[in-house]
Amino acid sequence: MQPRGLLTITAVLATSAVLVACGDTDDSSTAPSSGAVPAAGVIEANPENEGVKLTIGSKNFTEQFLLGEIFAQGLERAGYEVDTDLNLGSEQIALKALENGQISGYPEYTSTALSSFFGVEAADIPPDAAEAVAQVSADFEKRGLVAFNPTPFASANAVGMLKERADELGVTTISDLEGLSDELTLYGSPECRQRPDCLVGLEEEYGLGFKKFTPVDIGLRYEVLDKGQADLSILFTTDAQLSTREDIVLLEDDRAVFPPGNVTFVASEQAVEEAGPDFRGTVELVEGGLTEEVVQELNARVDVDREKPADVAADYLSEAGYIE
Repeated sequence: MQPRGLLTITAVLATSAVLVACGDTDDSSTAPSSGAVPAAGVIEANPENEGVKLTIGSKNFTEQFLLGEIFAQGLERAGYEVDTDLNLGSEQIALKALENGQISGYPEYTSTALSSFFGVEAADIPPDAAEAVAQVSADFEKRGLVAFNPTPFASANAVGMLKERADELGVTTISDLEGLSDELTLYGSPECRQRPDCLVGLEEEYGLGFKKFTPVDIGLRYEVLDKGQADLSILFTTDAQLSTREDIVLLEDDRAVFPPGNVTFVASEQAVEEAGPDFRGTVELVEGGLTEEVVQELNARVDVDREKPADVAADYLSEAGYIE
């Protein structure tokens, strides 16, 4: 099968590589370190990293698997001894794994961290990526953790449904579900039940009550719509299916309950100290080309074309020029 989106990804990543090479930032903390990450953007093994062990984790869905593999493979090329512990589960499980030393770090969404870990209301989550990371970084620091600089792309939860069903009900916004929701079934990830940017927000901020909420594996969120099991399903705005299917619509979040979040790689202070500057430098370099368009393409290679996340991550790093 011809690789999906090869030209798109290569073009976007080439632009990213140029920005890195030109030093497109005045913040020295974001600049790639010497050794593993030269100015040209090609990762080279640094002998000083040999014998330093890192374990990269992720949560339990495609986008997280891809991010975990991208970071792990980049760090391995930088000379680290890298293991992976992907598919950990929800954000609460992943954070616990980080705090108890099971993993060195994992990718987290700023909006999820602020709402689920630090009790920030959706309306109070900064829309600016740098501001959100600054806030979450200060909160993580109190727990002995370090938040790296954010990815270019942001993702958010969304309420999705088949276009035919939406047209039948005459709904385009989540508020339009008022007076209808008690006859509708909603499916979402198991942790959705406790999250303010999921079921809790729909109930408390929109005042909606559903006929039934059913937890479902994240990989089945579209299947339950197609089979008619769900009227509504909690989707992600970076889902591959949204770029390939015209029969799915997202209801407008007109009360901003589902804030978008860029990804920040969160690591333990111990891992950052022991691994040295190439740890952060490598992670922040390889995330540079991860725009929303590119991430949708990468997700599609896994979810639609059924490629392995590790293979797709390797293609990304190669096409970006991070690995020669």
